[in-house]
Amino acid sequence: MNVESFNLDHTKVAAPFIRVADVKDLGGVTLTKYDIRFCQPNVDHLEMPTMHSIEHSFAEYSRNHADDVVDFSPMGCQTGFYLMRSNEPDLEDTMELVETSFHDILAADSVPAANEVQCGWGASHSLDGAKEAVSAMLDKRDQWDEIYA
Repeated sequence: MNVESFNLDHTKVAAPFIRVADVKDLGGVTLTKYDIRFCQPNVDHLEMPTMHSIEHSFAEYSRNHADDVVDFSPMGCQTGFYLMRSNEPDLEDTMELVETSFHDILAADSVPAANEVQCGWGASHSLDGAKEAVSAMLDKRDQWDEIYA
């Protein structure tokens, strides 16, 4: 299939994990897509207000630590996110960025841009849910590089 994640056997992975999902050479710029998987596919998922708050928070905070963040987007299946960086694949550096940004979320008092002026559905957020989800990810930090059980 043309989409890399459609070629991943979702029955064999063991969340949580972070992996390089794709690398594209755009003629002098390398774009690396990371799969940041919170939940076991087809078993569990994140609720939308939780995902929405993680998306806003990570998108804002990660850029305080790295100038190569291109995008941070939720997966439609609600099991994780895609992080795009304009760099050569560096899984360890990306795991450190994720860890640091997650700690920023845990320290936050509010969700960035969670209002009707800056967001298309400003009422659909859960900072508590975001903190719970990133805390659970951080609890398994030593497993992030293990994609398969």
